[in-house]
Formats: sequence, structure tokens, C-alpha cells
Amino acid sequence: MCLMRYFILLLCGLLFSALCFAQGNIHGTVKDSMGKAVPFATINLKNKAGNAIVAYTTTDDKGVYNLTMPSGGIPDSLLVEARCIGYKGQAKAVIGTAPVDFVLKASVNELQAVVIKSNRPILRVNGDTLNYKVSDFSSAQDRTIGDVIKKLPGVAVAADGTISYNGKSISNLYIGGDNLLDDKYNIATNTIPQGVVDNVQVIQNDQPVKVLQNKVMTEDVALNLTIKKGAKLQLVGQESIGAGLPGNYDVNLNTMMFKDSYKAINYLKGNNTGDDLQEELVSHNFGDYSQRIDNSMPAAVLSLGSVNDPALSRDRYLFDRSGLINMNNLVNLKKNVQLKINAWYLHDTRRQDYSQNTTIFLPGDTVHYKETQHNRSVPNILHTQFTLNVNRDKYYLNDVLLMDNNRSVNYSDLNTNGTLVNQVFKDNSLNFSNEFNLIKSLKSNNIIQAYSYISHSAEPENRVIGPDYNAGIFNHNVSYSQLLQNVTVPSWYTNNYLSFKIPSDHITQSFRTGFSVQSQTLTSNLNVVQANNSINAVSDSSINHLNWTRKKLYAEAAYDLPGSILKVNLTLPVSLQQINYSDSLYALGKSLTRLYFNPQLQVKYMTSIENYLTLLYNYRNQTGTIEDLYRGYILTDYRSLYANNAGLTESRNQIAAIGFNYRKALTLFFASINVLYNHVASNNIASEIVTNTLQQRVVLPYPNSINSWTVNGTVSKYSFGLKTTFSGGVQWRSTGSVQIQNNALLPFSTTAEAANISASTKVNDQVNFTYKATLAQTDSHSGAEASAFHINQLLQEASFNYNPTDDILIKVSGEHYFTRQQGNPDLKYFFADASARFRIKKWKTDLELDVNNFLNVKTYNALYLSANTFMASSYTLPGRIFLIKLMFNI
Repeated sequence: MCLMRYFILLLCGLLFSALCFAQGNIHGTVKDSMGKAVPFATINLKNKAGNAIVAYTTTDDKGVYNLTMPSGGIPDSLLVEARCIGYKGQAKAVIGTAPVDFVLKASVNELQAVVIKSNRPILRVNGDTLNYKVSDFSSAQDRTIGDVIKKLPGVAVAADGTISYNGKSISNLYIGGDNLLDDKYNIATNTIPQGVVDNVQVIQNDQPVKVLQNKVMTEDVALNLTIKKGAKLQLVGQESIGAGLPGNYDVNLNTMMFKDSYKAINYLKGNNTGDDLQEELVSHNFGDYSQRIDNSMPAAVLSLGSVNDPALSRDRYLFDRSGLINMNNLVNLKKNVQLKINAWYLHDTRRQDYSQNTTIFLPGDTVHYKETQHNRSVPNILHTQFTLNVNRDKYYLNDVLLMDNNRSVNYSDLNTNGTLVNQVFKDNSLNFSNEFNLIKSLKSNNIIQAYSYISHSAEPENRVIGPDYNAGIFNHNVSYSQLLQNVTVPSWYTNNYLSFKIPSDHITQSFRTGFSVQSQTLTSNLNVVQANNSINAVSDSSINHLNWTRKKLYAEAAYDLPGSILKVNLTLPVSLQQINYSDSLYALGKSLTRLYFNPQLQVKYMTSIENYLTLLYNYRNQTGTIEDLYRGYILTDYRSLYANNAGLTESRNQIAAIGFNYRKALTLFFASINVLYNHVASNNIASEIVTNTLQQRVVLPYPNSINSWTVNGTVSKYSFGLKTTFSGGVQWRSTGSVQIQNNALLPFSTTAEAANISASTKVNDQVNFTYKATLAQTDSHSGAEASAFHINQLLQEASFNYNPTDDILIKVSGEHYFTRQQGNPDLKYFFADASARFRIKKWKTDLELDVNNFLNVKTYNALYLSANTFMASSYTLPGRIFLIKLMFNI
């Protein structure tokens, strides 16, 4: 009751603050003498003496502006000035809260020709949109737009290509205002030539659905690439063909079109130089998609074993032969109708050689695994997606038909603690889904929505191990030929709802009701192929035939305050959920019915025209999945034998977060700080029995909880004097959890700290330089026997670019890795690359010589820490690669 009273007082206080703040809002319009709107006019709020600007903004495309009066300001002591090129400026006094409108007269004065020489970057701000001029931050060595985006003040790009603005990941990347790629924007950043892009726009509070604009709150941030006029009129292509030693090749053939009516990115790529083409297909916001459809596909159950990828760039350690055909085409028809096709096929053959020493520290005991593994995998990935989109002011329709077929065959030769283990793992995933969304605005201005999603997925998995692996456990100490583990979890799912929204000047009320149904069957068996080729089950407890059905009825009320100063979203969903699961092999048949309430509150408060405070609270009830319930044992990898002996896992997840974002576009300064607390309470806990040959896990019905705190901050500033973008960030995360291992209850506390600094400078038109340092520290403590572990890691990256003439471009780059862990020798590695590009103007062609890893580092060792598990891994690297590339544009 006290919590509810506090919540109501807090909400009322925020609303009252917003109303008080809104009284200091100065607004109006700017038109010409013909009554037409004057967009992009500069609006300055000055003192009456006219010698000090206290606030500024620009008009939107309708000639409308809004200015926030500074705290303590007196309206009668201020002037509003409107200026625009081609018009005579005007200034008017502020009178109370009345609008200050302007009618500008055209200027007939002939200006003297003035040549202004300045390479000072300028951020242009128009409402929620920031414009970065690409030419202000690009250099001659930049080939794709992704190379330039990394240099933008306030923008960060992660190793997997995820783009963040002022600490927040973007939701989409548009090309000329069109959504060609959804959230798979690595395709664009790795392909589009930087020379065809005019501006990179950052769109805050992005609401792409026109019917919902200014009605439903959104915190999304998106990027938009505006294309130069000349590039819109012709086919664009950036081709390269490369060959080198030892037996390497790299081919990239692409064609692109960026017309207003038709956009396309189509290409063929292939290489064996370690360039991982699967990274281009990453869905950066897959978690948001899963939350929208309220479903997650069953994950793969089996694997070859726990292999950690080294903390290196993929091209440092990947042995591969990959090819990718990728086609993305969008057609704009009349009346805002779009048709879109996204399809790709990837074939790869990759191998990995590594060794790993794993130590698990237990009360009174220590378990060791020593493994040497030679892996080879052959994935084949086929994806097709057809989208119909209609996006009008009063009508929105979006229908997405998606089909995926991912087939892979994986081979492993393993030596674990002196035992030879040969494995073959086959995984065949086939998924189909259709998502339909219709939103329509009625004559009453109310909005109706109909949504329907249906999907089917199947993923038969098969792994063969043998011969004679752990015969004492799996075949009564009798020699055998093979150990077969099969698992399949076919799944049907549908989610459907109707929604009704009532927008008004101050609040939008939304109500929706719907239902979802999920039907799954988990079938598995662990069999032994005897020496005489007969097949029998390992035991009666190594078979599963588990049926699962989850039905849910739900209703939701949501309230949006899409104000210019205060934005609030309060969501109040209620769901009635029934889950039935049964397996006749274990006389298992249970039903669970629950009524859940999952409220969420989001608040965004503009403390000034550019800065804002955010608040978030989310309470979510969650239930486990079919993978948490099977009673029969499944050998998930060669040394992990899992089963469950508890009811369905139920958890309550609470998230509370607060953040502050600061921006001063005029000086190119950005900063953010965020604090998040997450508490998860569950009714089950996993219990493991760990030996030197096998790990056995069951789920037990005991309460369990995980608590974590995360604090992170970012800062970015462009120095005009040094022509340099300086950036930095810090992150601190603390997690407390409990595990049961070998019948001992072990509480763990893990703390991870990270800090980074970077500088990207453009010394002049011939020289530019980048540097980044990242320091990470991981600590893990256990309450049992006071065990503690500590790892420090430092990564330094630098690159130097020099083009002595327009026809010669030289680049040298390097990475230095340092790792320290008490009781182990320090690990130090230095990688270096070099390239030289020569332009042959007569042929309109570039010739490039690349030398990757020219110091020929062929082994990399790494340390990993998780709870009470310490791993020391060693990886084989490809070594030095020479490559000559022929590059040309079309």
C-alpha cells in the first residue's frame, strides 16, 4: 500500500513539474508574405538588449518552432528573433504565453560574393533530428559508410557492428528514409560507399508509423543515410577482386541503387581470409522482435562442447572458405505502398584448432579438464523474407512472410583427459512465420489495430560419438561402436490481438485484448550402437516424449503522454495463462494456471532543449520452457548429461533504471550515464554433480535468486582546434548468484569493470590517426572456502593513414593484447597490418597490396573466468596473409 501511494505521488509530482515547466514554453510560426511556411529558419531567444542569446532552435518543415524559456526567466524581458537566408530578419517581444508569429519579407539586397574557407564540422539540428555531414568526418582511406560512422562524435560502433548513439543502441538504419534492411544494417555499413552518402541523420524518438506519430511514446533512436542527388540517378557499385598467399582469395561484387522509387543492395562475396560473412547477417534487435511477438524459438539443445571464441577480431583466428549471395530490393509504389524482398544464401566451411584447460574449484575438491579439439563445421543458411508495407497518415499495413532453412554438419576430433572422442553433429532448422499488422485511424480520430502472428519451427538434431566413450556409464563397461543422441522440438505458435487507441491533445489511451497458443513436443533418445550393429537405449531414463501446450488470454491498458517536455508511458497488462505438459514414459501429467500482472512505466523528462532524464520500471512474471521439464537424460555435449526433477520454473523479474543524456550540438559534446538494477527470483535451482569425466545436472525445486547492478557512462567530444573526436566510457557490473555443485550450496559474487578511451584525429587532408585503449577487470568471489579469482586485460588499438598524393594511400594498424592473472604468466600479443593503395586514373581502378598479421603470430592464449570456473585456452591462428586486390567502381 505504501509503495502504491509513493508511486501515485511520484507520478503526480512529475505531471505537476511538467505543467509548471510547460508555462515557460515559447512557440509560434514563421511564414513568408505569401502565407507559406518558412522551414529551417533560425529562432533565437535573446534578452531585450539583444546582446545575449539564451536559447535557440529552428523551425520544422511546417514553419513551427518551440523554445524552452530558461528557468527563472521573465517573459517580458525577452525577445524572439527569426532569421533565414533570403529574408529580412525580425525580432518581437515576448508577451505572456501568447504565440510569437512572424511574417518575413523577402530580401532584395544583392550580397557580395564571399568565399568562406572553413573545415569546422557543424551539427545541424532540426527537432529530434541531428545531421552529420559525411564530408566533415571522412578521409580518403574510408571506403564504406561504416568507416565514417565510427568517427562521428556521440556515435559508437561495437565489434559486432551494433551502432549506439549517446549510449543507446539504434533501432534501425534507414536509407533515404526507407527501411530496406530492418535491423540487419551491417549489410549497409559494410557495403555502401561513403562517397554516395551526403548526411548521416540521428533520429531521436523515432516513430516510423505515421498513424501513431505524436500519439504513442517511443524511445527509439534510428539512423538515416541521405543519398547525394547524383548517386540517386545511377547504378552504384564498388567491386574488388583479390588473390594472395598462402592460397588466399577475396571477392566482392555488388550493385546498388538508391532512387526514391527503388532501392537495392545486391552482392556476391567470397573469401578464405577470415572475413566472417555471417556477421553481415546479424539481427541487432532480435530481443525486441521476440518481445513483440511474445515468443522465442526453441534453442538448439545439442553441441560439440563449450568452445569460447577468443577476444580477437574474427579475421585473426578464423579459418574459413565462405560465399554469400545477398539480395535486398525495395520498390516504392504509388500512395506510400512498398514491396520488399530480402533473401540470402551463405555457404561456409570453417575449422578451428584449440586446446583448453578447465579448472572448477569446489569445496574440498578441484576438478580438471584438459581438452584438445579439432573442429570443422559446414553451415548452409538460406533466408527469404517478403514484406508488404503501406504507411499513410490514416492507414498502416505491414505483412511479413519469412522462411529460414539452416543446415549444418559439424565434425570434431577431441582428446579430453587422455580419452579420444570423435563426434559428428548434424543440425537442420526449418522455420516459417507470417506477421500481419493493420492500424487504421477512424473519422473520430480514434485508432484501431489488428495483429496476427503465426509460426512453425522444427530443428532435428543428431550427434554421433564413438567408439567406447565412457563405456562404464553408457554401456555397462562393454565395448560399443557409437553413441547416438537425437533431439527434436517441433513448435507451433500463434499470437493475435485487437487494439483500440483514443488519442487526445494530452494523452493517448490504448486498450488491447488477445490470445496466444504454443504447442510443442520434445522427443529425444540416447542410444548405443553395439559392435554387432544392434541398437538399444542407454537406459529407460534416456528417452523423452514430452508434450507441451501453453495458452494465454490477455488484456492491456496503456497510457501515453507524448508531450514535448514530459513523455510518459504506463502499461498495465493482465494475462491468464494455462500450461499443460505430459510424458507418459514417466507418468508425468501436470497443469498450471496463473493470473499475471506485468506493469511497466517509462518516463522521459526534458531538462532542457537538448538534455533529458529517463526512468524505467518493469515487473515481469515469466515461466520456463519445455527444455526445463524433460525427465529423461539428454547428453547435451560430450561431458554434460542433463535432466530435470522439478516442476515448471516460475520467475519474477524486476528492472529499475534511471539515466541522463546530455548533448550540446553546437560544440559537438555528448555524454550519458545510466544505472540499472535487476532482480530475478525463481522457484527452481540447478544442481550439478561434477567429476573429471562428466557433468550431470538436474533441476531441483528450491528457491533461487539473482541480483545485479549495472552502471555505465559515455562521453564524446569533438575538439575543433585538434580536429579530433575524443571518446570514453566506463562500465561496472556486479552480479550475485547461487549454485549447487556436488551437493554444496555455493554463493557467488562476480564484478566486471571496464573503461575505454579513444581518439580519432584528422591532422590534415593527408594524415589521420586513431587510437583506442580498453581496460577490463573481472573478479569472482565465492563464500565457500573464501575462493577468489582476478583477471586484468588491456587492449590497445591504433591505426595511421597517410596519402602523400591523391593516387597513393598508405595504412598501418596494430593491436596489442595484455592479460594478467595471479599465478599465471602474463600474456602479451601484438598484431600488425599494412596496406598500400595505388590509383590508376587512366583505368579508373585502384590496386591495393595488403599484408595482414605481418608479424606472423600463429598462436593465441586467453584466460576466462566465470563464477568458480577458470579456463585457459590456446588457439591456432592463420598467420601472415599477403593479398593483392583490384578495386573499381561502377
